[in-house]
Amino acid sequence: MKITVCIGSSCHIKGSRQVVEQLQYLIRENQLGDKVELAGTFCMGKCQQGVCLQVDEEFFSVTPENVKEFFEASVLPKVK
Repeated sequence: MKITVCIGSSCHIKGSRQVVEQLQYLIRENQLGDKVELAGTFCMGKCQQGVCLQVDEEFFSVTPENVKEFFEASVLPKVK
């Protein structure tokens, strides 16, 4: 599984750095380093939403406050 987080200026202002840091922690905590690749990219064209990220081919919008819930609902069930 590949998770790509937008680190463009709009998403940066909305907390993309905190989202990346939390995802790094959650991947480590769940020992998924061999199953989940975390990457960054610039604008995904969905700036009106929260921090944009893509899991494989599906787009999501998250905030630093809800990234753990997103991970538990949209990542863990697919890789465990």
